[in-house]
Amino acid sequence: MPYLKGAKCDRTMNVTNLFDLSGKVAIVTGGARNLGYDMALALAEAGADVAITSRKLADAQKSARNIAQATGRRAFGVECDVRFEAQVEAMVDAVLAEFGRIDVLINNAGNVLSTPQNKPLEQRPLEEWEFTIDVNLKGVFLCTKHVVAKAMKPARGGAIINMGSVAGMLGKDHRVYRDTPMGGVTIDYVAAKGGVISMTREMACWLAQYNIRVNCISPGGFWRNHSETFTKQYSDLVPMGRMGEDGKEIKGAAVFLASEASSYVTGVNLPVDGGMSAW
Repeated sequence: MPYLKGAKCDRTMNVTNLFDLSGKVAIVTGGARNLGYDMALALAEAGADVAITSRKLADAQKSARNIAQATGRRAFGVECDVRFEAQVEAMVDAVLAEFGRIDVLINNAGNVLSTPQNKPLEQRPLEEWEFTIDVNLKGVFLCTKHVVAKAMKPARGGAIINMGSVAGMLGKDHRVYRDTPMGGVTIDYVAAKGGVISMTREMACWLAQYNIRVNCISPGGFWRNHSETFTKQYSDLVPMGRMGEDGKEIKGAAVFLASEASSYVTGVNLPVDGGMSAW
């Protein structure tokens, strides 16, 4: 909406309308499992049709079927490794062929190769650095590039949500991994997520002219059958005294940033971390 001097507030939309995603189409990269699946399910529960990507087509299709059965919305599974531009472009074309539009993009796909042996900076192999940067940072750029060019810019609108991490905001206390078999956060993962957070701000500034909003969610640790030792050591670092809950605590943030409820919000990094970044 252009600037109108003395314009009155539009009070016709109630809260339910603001969060309603009916008629919208969303892509969730890496949406076959964990937080990606939770967010894809949340968008479908709010009324959107969803496309889920995974490097394994069978996983994407299985999760899409589950979401369709649970919500009654259309859900589409697509194979895509976000490190490779040709695959990203083909994925965007496939979603447009299936749904005809793309209104929401959640850049969730990400991974890290980490063991106690390869985690330390001075022992980190270059090929693992490159893999982590490519999937967590380059993938966000590539998916945004093609969705914006082929769908959102022509439509003059859209909402993009990038997935950062508290690891991209803070130095990590590596003592949480003491006496556990986990590798933990690596230097490349921290660099990639910090890059995602900064890139979100620049994307927001550039794409605002096309009515495309870009925001970031930075999760803290979410519990997935972690050991009792790790769970306690991590929870001791969090003001709320616990880890996040899968299946619940990322969903509201995703729907908020995807919907008209956040229509005047762009360039924001929203931590969902139980207060860890507030210490």
